[in-house]
Amino acid sequence: MRAMNATHRGHTRFREIITSHLRSAKKQLGLAASCLLGVTVMQLLAPWPLKIIFDYILLQKPTPPSLSFLNGLSQTWPLTLLISLAASIAVIAAISGALSYGQSFLTSKIGHHLVYAIRGHLFSHVQQLSLSFHSRTHSGDLLTKLAGDTHTLRNAFTDIPLSVSGHALTFFSMFLVMFVINWELSLIILATLPILMSALFVLNRKIVTSTRDQRKQEGHLASRLNEVLSSISVVQAFGRERFEQNRFEQEGTRHLQTGLRTARATAAVTRVVSIIGAVGTASTVCFGALQVLKARMTPGDLLIFMSYVKNLYGPVKDLSKQSEQFSRAMVSAHRIADLLDAEPEIQDKPDAIKVRHLRGDIRFEHVSFGYLEGCRVLHDLVFQIESGQRIALVGPSGSGKSTIISLLLRLYQPSAGCILLDGINLADYERASLRREIGTVPQDTLLFDASIAENLSYGKTDATREQIIAAAQEANAHDFITGLPQGYETVVGERGCILSGGQRQRICLARALVKQPSILMLDEPTASLDQESAAYIRETIARIQADRTTIVITHHLVGMDLFDRIIVLDQGRLVEQGTHRQLLSRQGLYMKLYAQQSMHDTLHQENPTLASNAPNQREPEKEQEMSY
Repeated sequence: MRAMNATHRGHTRFREIITSHLRSAKKQLGLAASCLLGVTVMQLLAPWPLKIIFDYILLQKPTPPSLSFLNGLSQTWPLTLLISLAASIAVIAAISGALSYGQSFLTSKIGHHLVYAIRGHLFSHVQQLSLSFHSRTHSGDLLTKLAGDTHTLRNAFTDIPLSVSGHALTFFSMFLVMFVINWELSLIILATLPILMSALFVLNRKIVTSTRDQRKQEGHLASRLNEVLSSISVVQAFGRERFEQNRFEQEGTRHLQTGLRTARATAAVTRVVSIIGAVGTASTVCFGALQVLKARMTPGDLLIFMSYVKNLYGPVKDLSKQSEQFSRAMVSAHRIADLLDAEPEIQDKPDAIKVRHLRGDIRFEHVSFGYLEGCRVLHDLVFQIESGQRIALVGPSGSGKSTIISLLLRLYQPSAGCILLDGINLADYERASLRREIGTVPQDTLLFDASIAENLSYGKTDATREQIIAAAQEANAHDFITGLPQGYETVVGERGCILSGGQRQRICLARALVKQPSILMLDEPTASLDQESAAYIRETIARIQADRTTIVITHHLVGMDLFDRIIVLDQGRLVEQGTHRQLLSRQGLYMKLYAQQSMHDTLHQENPTLASNAPNQREPEKEQEMSY
């Protein structure tokens, strides 16, 4: 029942976006509809000048009462009348072309704005979704929905509905005129329609099914591309290019087969319309010619009839093509609605507290958490961090240290217990204002392909140049930044590729400090750094002002005297806490980790090659925690 309600909410939300946009563009839609009506009128008028020329000028047939005004003109100025009628054909075509252009431009404009609105809404929605959603969703599939599916909708709710309405109006108007001219010939055309509609219905169902499969395959293909390209260094380092090529070709083959099924069904639609249309046209020509020989029709009437027959089957052929486009659009619409179904698992309460400033007093009260139900990463954690303290979180990989930071940022919600921040339940705070007061330096040094100044001001877009420079100086980054070719305006490339690991880490630290946060959290700030770069980071941590609560996750147990307290975790449980000297004297897990670190450092000094093969206590833990 909950899933059905979620689906209903997603489709309702999607309809509201479409309706709101179309309502705002109702004047343009009305103008486009007027142009379409004008095109239909021009199509009805198009063959009539030819009828007049053939019947009343060339064959000299008597004019009906409605055209009696032509009698004098045809006798007095026949050439002038002929030229005027020929010119009217060009005028009708010109007016029809101008109206068709206006209708096409207006509907395309509305469609592009619709895609812009849907894409913006979706991007905003996806950013609000919890990390648990992103961890179980392929990024390639999200990219396909945000880029491909939204583009497919461009004409589905503007051009196609108007076009279908125009074709229907043209069909019924022409058929009415044909019926008035000769009802017997009209019945021949009418007899082909049930066969045509039945064939189109069957083929269209095949198109919908194959299109849905094709969109899924496109998502899988995009995911495979994204995974390989984002990990290209690993692929090349392990020499797995051929393996990844084979996997990509397998995905591509499945996508190709699905695409061919769709292409076959689409081509079959066109052929069915052409064949049935040819049969109807041939029958009309044959029976109509007999009617002309029996003087029951004029050649001009047959000319109009054949022109209308051609225009009748033309819209049906166009409708068959548009039905394939509409089927694609409906599949995309369902995929987008499914994405809108997803709700953030962590939401602000209606009366959420907006954070102005935090003292930084943190209490974990019997906190447990698991990424998956039944598989807990943290078990009944109880500890307190007082305002302004420097705290180190220490423990083997996978012990839950990074998870604590995620919980403090409200990226996840505790499965049991609660976290108090300044004496208030963390869940009572507004997320956006809470995160503005917390600076974080992730283990993965993620930078954007922008200038250093833009990266530094990412968390505080209104930061002045003085604030940016002050933060860079505090993070020991100012000197190397000013040594770059464009200084703070140097573009760092994708993920900061032009910078070294230590430089990227210091930029990330400065980015967190620009916000002047009440709480600063660093996840493995010295991991994978050389001794000089690690020393810069430790020096920065030591100089951070005392009124800011600082939490540092580390495996590298060097300079631990600078921390007020060390919290030691093992398999998601708190096993020890105290100062560096207190923990060494207890000879528990911390003492064991410290001894291993000392042995590693000694080996490195004596034999760097041997040390590189020793067990590494600084390997990233976040991915291991997520595997729970």
